[in-house]
Amino acid sequence: MKRALSLACLFLLSVTAHAQNRGTASSDTCDRECLRGFITQYLDAMIAHNPKTLPTAATARFTEDTKTLPLGEGLWKGASKIRPYRQDFLDVREGVAASHVVVEENGMPVMLALRLKIADRKITEIETMVTRSKAEGAIFDIEKLTTPHAAMNVVPDASQRMSRAELIRIAEFYPAGLKVGGNFDAVYAPFAPDAYRIENGTTTAGVGARAGSENIRTQRIMAHPDVSYRLAAVDEEMGIVLFRLDFGNTNSYGPGNALTTFEAFKIYGGQIHAVEAFIDIMPENTPSGWPNYEVKKPK
Repeated sequence: MKRALSLACLFLLSVTAHAQNRGTASSDTCDRECLRGFITQYLDAMIAHNPKTLPTAATARFTEDTKTLPLGEGLWKGASKIRPYRQDFLDVREGVAASHVVVEENGMPVMLALRLKIADRKITEIETMVTRSKAEGAIFDIEKLTTPHAAMNVVPDASQRMSRAELIRIAEFYPAGLKVGGNFDAVYAPFAPDAYRIENGTTTAGVGARAGSENIRTQRIMAHPDVSYRLAAVDEEMGIVLFRLDFGNTNSYGPGNALTTFEAFKIYGGQIHAVEAFIDIMPENTPSGWPNYEVKKPK
């Protein structure tokens, strides 16, 4: 009897220890609100001009517009306020917290594209792109970026949700269409009938776009034969894929220049419903500053 009780006690202790270990492992996982909190911490620290408040890893690296800088330089120097527009992209599986944010720098609004990599509850990578004017972004209607758009924040129901791989596959129709040119019908891109695209605050396709661009699927687009892209984040719960796109030199943005974008694609039910981009003009073939991430070209 005593032996049976001892074995039972050992079993219970083992189960308890296993449960505690599982609880610890679970608490170390950065869920959606955890990732969102890191974005908030980053923005708050930037406005306070105090990078020391951030939980960064010893190996953490910071880039602004592809250049490696000491954390606290660049936009950090003049950041004075966070405006209400903030669209987050939360990739729980990969520990990535990304966002499009409107920040004031010395009182003037600028667009900030932000990507944070989180591991062990610390920031290991900080990638940013800052667009301050039309001269820097080709398009700049920042005052229209007041609050996140409702369409981008629709929560797909269970019947419309797609796997991570499928979300990425559908988003890849976009660079494929850019490469070919003409229009997105050329690659059978699955845009929803009411799909739109907003670039630097300007509606460039869908309702409200200029004549001939009301339908993103059939609007005329120039060919971008050198376009390339890199996966930045996949928000599986919200059905959003975020790419960093290099459009390549099309002789459209000044000698030797190309568009660089952090472009988000809202995807559910097998269709692209919205495209929202923060854009900056950079010299063609500018390395992203993050060579450990695979850059692809459309087939």
